[in-house]
Amino acid sequence: MARAAARLLAATLLCAASAAMLAAPATAAAQGANAAAPAPAPAPARGATGVPEVVRAVRFGVLPLGGTVESRALWTPLMADMSRALGVPVSSYSVPSYEELDRAIGRDEIDMAFLSAKMALDAVMQRRMKVVAQIAKQPGNPQHRAVLLMRKAGPLNTLAGLLAEPQRWRLARGDSRSVTGFIVPQSQFFLPNNIQMETRFLSEFVGTHQATALAVANGDADVATNNTTDFERFRQQFPIEAERLQVVWESEPPPGAPMVVRRSYPPEFQARLQNFLTGYGKARGPRGDAEREVLKNLRAGYGYVEADDSALLPEARLEYQLGRQRAMAASWVNEAAREQRLQRIEKTYAEQVEALRAPNR
Repeated sequence: MARAAARLLAATLLCAASAAMLAAPATAAAQGANAAAPAPAPAPARGATGVPEVVRAVRFGVLPLGGTVESRALWTPLMADMSRALGVPVSSYSVPSYEELDRAIGRDEIDMAFLSAKMALDAVMQRRMKVVAQIAKQPGNPQHRAVLLMRKAGPLNTLAGLLAEPQRWRLARGDSRSVTGFIVPQSQFFLPNNIQMETRFLSEFVGTHQATALAVANGDADVATNNTTDFERFRQQFPIEAERLQVVWESEPPPGAPMVVRRSYPPEFQARLQNFLTGYGKARGPRGDAEREVLKNLRAGYGYVEADDSALLPEARLEYQLGRQRAMAASWVNEAAREQRLQRIEKTYAEQVEALRAPNR
């Protein structure tokens, strides 16, 4: 009996040691939120219905700005505060391009992200994500806008010259999922002037807002798409290069970039995330001052406000208009083919509006 009890005790201790070893990766994930290249956190445990039973970690998708390291550094303080507030590890999922971030969302490798309105619309329509917040705006202050940049000196530095002979110009633009780097300049400037961004230029370079500005400043491109927010950041980081550039066109204010979270998260956890975001930077005293400095660095000086999927209606409208512009400008085998394309655009837009206006589910 004594030997049997001893064997039972040894087996119990061995199981406990194995459980501790299995728990080690979760601890490492919690400690890795500020690491140079954090590994993706484990996905939430799921029940038979596919809904997470317990949220053990949050993988935060970081939209690429200047580069992956820079983007991660900007978001790390907010993620650390979020981790403390929610009581779970928050790790960054930082990628160098919109395309890679889009693929990560499609593979369910991201639980929460700050996305362009275009990417957010796609994620919401796929029923993967839902909008919980967006950047607050202050009436009377300059609004975020898309811009075109050219060099101050040089033969190719006027809008008139661009419109007259676009085939002589080298274009630096954003990803097709970028609202200010592609969608807004295409719909508000290029297509109205009968210029297809993808086909009319001598050459084309696709990159981040920082990369497109540098391309023009260094003479590797003649015109770049950008936006007022990122160009201001560029002025601070690259003052010599920025001095060579001029803004030659500004858009109307584009749809704002929202914060989205995994739709399958428990409602109470979604509410906690939303409350954290909307309350961030509102406190008085040293803690509030530190949070406001974080928001300032993220170009969200007035913090975040509560939002839902209906915040993406302006983006849906913008894409609808862009789709119609492209259909009208394209060459078709006959008018019936064009009309069929226009009908598909109308149907897609109607489906988007219905989904975005539906009560949050």
